Amino acid sequence: MTAVDKQPQATATVDNTLPDGFQVQIDMRCARHRDLRYLVGGSPTRMLRLTDAALGMTSADGRIEVCDPATRSLARRLLDSGIANPRPMFGPRPDDVTVVVPVRGNQSGVDRLLRAVAGTKVIVVDDGSPEPITVCGADVTLIRLDENRGPSAARNVGADAATTDFVAFLDSDVVPPADWLTMLLGHFSDPAVAIVAPRIVGLSRTDRDASIAERYENGYSSLDMGPEECAVVPGSRVPYVPSAAMVVRRSTFDGFDESLRVAEDVDLCWRTHKAGWRVRYDPVARVSHDHRTDVRSVLDRRRYYGTGASYLADRHGGFAAPVVMSIPMAVAVVALLTRTRIGLAIAVIILGQLGMRLRQRLGELPGAPLVATQMTGRAVGFGLLQAGGAVCRHYWPVALILAVISARFRRLAVEMAVAEGVVSWVRHAVAEPAAGPAMGPLTYTLFRRLDDLAYGAGLWQGALTHRDLGALRPVLTT
Repeated sequence: MTAVDKQPQATATVDNTLPDGFQVQIDMRCARHRDLRYLVGGSPTRMLRLTDAALGMTSADGRIEVCDPATRSLARRLLDSGIANPRPMFGPRPDDVTVVVPVRGNQSGVDRLLRAVAGTKVIVVDDGSPEPITVCGADVTLIRLDENRGPSAARNVGADAATTDFVAFLDSDVVPPADWLTMLLGHFSDPAVAIVAPRIVGLSRTDRDASIAERYENGYSSLDMGPEECAVVPGSRVPYVPSAAMVVRRSTFDGFDESLRVAEDVDLCWRTHKAGWRVRYDPVARVSHDHRTDVRSVLDRRRYYGTGASYLADRHGGFAAPVVMSIPMAVAVVALLTRTRIGLAIAVIILGQLGMRLRQRLGELPGAPLVATQMTGRAVGFGLLQAGGAVCRHYWPVALILAVISARFRRLAVEMAVAEGVVSWVRHAVAEPAAGPAMGPLTYTLFRRLDDLAYGAGLWQGALTHRDLGALRPVLTT
């Protein structure tokens, strides 16, 4: 499989027909007071009104089982809106999967991974390691590339050699549990699903033994997409899933772009989405990743990730934008950040108008004024977080220059940096309270800012190298 074209290429017609017996579960957080007539949620947030006929197909707890064209259509719409999640009752078997492991110079990692996936068909692709990788096991095949071609090419070579209907890509520095495939494969009973990915967490270590960098990675790694299941959609809460651990349907797999040595997983997810296929993230399955343990290597990796932004912007345009916001909301956010009376007045007028329009769209929804106010408040809060994150991450070189010139902007930048970090820490803590925070809010905020400086440095490095500032261009909609 050679380098793929920049445009999405559908290898087969997308079949959206959910099979009989397939079930979906409405996220009951979308049902105010458990009233299923009006559902508000998804990403981006939207409202759906269920008709009496649709309510008749839905159990009191929000479960729908596909059994005829009507339930099939309803289930698909709820899935694609992000308001419901799949609850498949069947799926392929682990025997239908071949695990492909791309590796360069990590013999100990390969040995550990092969022990974890014993009994599964495995293809290890040695990507030109200086000291050749060795493997053992009746179900393990080794392919050696004469020269280093990159992880994309190594994965493609392994996928081409596989004969099963599904391929699982695992990096050599991960360790899956024995039942991880069983947890994920049911998603493929939906014929429109092309990729499914587990949650990636850190290998277990006690806090006493872990360095500060390792605690940050274990708690807030960029590979960890969080504790909530969802559809993977560009611009949503989970815009992509990492290739360190993912399962693909071979009939829909167009291959990783071999010209990319970074962000190739993001590119694959976005091409798959553009072609009409679905990508799912299911954190019920957890795969452990051997994170880096020192600050320098963690930040250098973040810088490297940042260099991929220009490639993504070139291929996918606005999907890679640092800020996506409507023009009225952008004006309101900027007005609020001026922290002046005039700015506050402008923001109040704009947000009032947005809230009134939303109230009209909500129609007969019980408590519509309160819901409209809450949704408008969440939208402006998210807008402020976007702005703060962009200033600290994507635009920090420009922000640094402005901070040197203007004392007022310097105070604003410091406040944004602290506020965004603390809010992000709180959101992590609220999303997964049982796990407990990996570190305190101030330590987290400091490391998050270092993380952003490293990523932003890589982003600017890539943009200047390719003489393309597309990755820095915000998307403003009407």
